[in-house]
Amino acid sequence: MPERPRRITVDRDGPLLVEGPVEVELEDGTVLTSRRFRAAICTCRRSRTYPWCDTSHRRRARRETP
Repeated sequence: MPERPRRITVDRDGPLLVEGPVEVELEDGTVLTSRRFRAAICTCRRSRTYPWCDTSHRRRARRETP
């Protein structure tokens, strides 16, 4: 029985959500693996754990003082 295709969910303001496990090959040839059932791939490059998303893309809301 053939494997079904991996699903990738695109969120305009967030990461790519990829059904796992998944391997990501970086520009330098390094291969990173996530064995999670869903991996969040950073698209903004702000993540400290790049290529994995750490939610750095979220805008910080400023508190207004009364």
